[in-house]
Amino acid sequence: MPDGENGQNAQNGETAYGTGLTGLRRHTWWAVPGMAVGVQLLFVGEWILDDDVSRWARGPAAAALAVGVVASAVLLTRRLTLLPGAGANPGVRPPAGWLITACAAGTVPAVSSLAVRNYGLWAVAPATVVAIVATYLAPRARRTLILGSVLLALLPGAVVSLAAEDGEVVYAALFPAGLVAFTVWVMLGPLWAWDTARRLDEARRLEAELAVRDERLRFAADLHDIQGHHLQVIALKSELAARLVDTDPARAAAEMREVRQLAADALSDTRAVVQGYRRTTLDDEITNATRVLAAAGIDARTTLAQATAANGLAEPARHLLGLVMREATTNVLRHSRARHAEVDYRVTGGLARLRVSNDGADEPLDTIRHTARGTGLHSLGERLRVAHGELTWHRDGEHFAVTALLPTGPATDPGPDTGPGNGAAR
Repeated sequence: MPDGENGQNAQNGETAYGTGLTGLRRHTWWAVPGMAVGVQLLFVGEWILDDDVSRWARGPAAAALAVGVVASAVLLTRRLTLLPGAGANPGVRPPAGWLITACAAGTVPAVSSLAVRNYGLWAVAPATVVAIVATYLAPRARRTLILGSVLLALLPGAVVSLAAEDGEVVYAALFPAGLVAFTVWVMLGPLWAWDTARRLDEARRLEAELAVRDERLRFAADLHDIQGHHLQVIALKSELAARLVDTDPARAAAEMREVRQLAADALSDTRAVVQGYRRTTLDDEITNATRVLAAAGIDARTTLAQATAANGLAEPARHLLGLVMREATTNVLRHSRARHAEVDYRVTGGLARLRVSNDGADEPLDTIRHTARGTGLHSLGERLRVAHGELTWHRDGEHFAVTALLPTGPATDPGPDTGPGNGAAR
């Protein structure tokens, strides 16, 4: 395993242990590495200390037992520090040196006990090694290893029993196979629970990070929305005041007073965004659009079939239509030479319909769609679809129209107020 990966695994392990998993990790350690070490020491150690066992078998078995328990503890402790699901990653392998040591150490007591026809003991160390290797494998390879090991465990004892003609063939074949299956099951169960807890903890951490990122995007987009819209209007009115200062000083002064008021409004809205209180409404945006378009010398006609505040449309939907109204107004100011504009809002057949059209469109529709991907009207269209609505736009010659439809029934929250407002759609 690369050092960088080890470091990352250790770092994530420390994070998990510090978020309420310390107790579960301690329990899992005792249940998996602790059990592997304890079982070998208990059964193999008792056999080694038995005076009836020949010295030639006890000596090598004792040395192998000491090495085997250390290798088992190291391998399983390392496995507990892997990232959730890392054991199912074909690129993750156990430390080769320790694995070879564990296999070699498990073979010695197995051969020694088989040599004296101890059919119930020889499979203890090999079963532990099989379980250790299985913890590092992907599910399919793990099943293959376990099945193969259980079948293979039938042979050694049966062969020795048949050769010795001691009449214990059934026991010599079945008990080691059952021991392998039981050891694997007991060791993999707690490890599965640990991996599941780690995955859940990691999912909660990622969810928190995504929530923070979404909030940052929402704030950045909403701030861009406010500043872009206000600055566009301020620039327009400042240009108008500059043209009028010689011919109509009184009107120029009035325009500059409006510029000052717009700047104050922008500052107030920015503060409101920081505090998280600002919401755009269709009523306010229609009123603002009419005033701004008129100041730009555009003949703006507004048709309201029903009062927007009493049409049964929920506040999130009015907010979303307000964003459409703001985006359409910004597009008219920035991407057209419009002389006439029309705002039509009506509620028919359970649908609220907002249509904003203008003449003097000066960009081809293909260019609009190409440059707007992921922003402006495209972004608003996605949000309306989430709210079970629809946003369409089309160009006919120099006429451009944006149409938004939303149901007037129980509202579906259109999502965080990311607000396009960047004028990128047109």
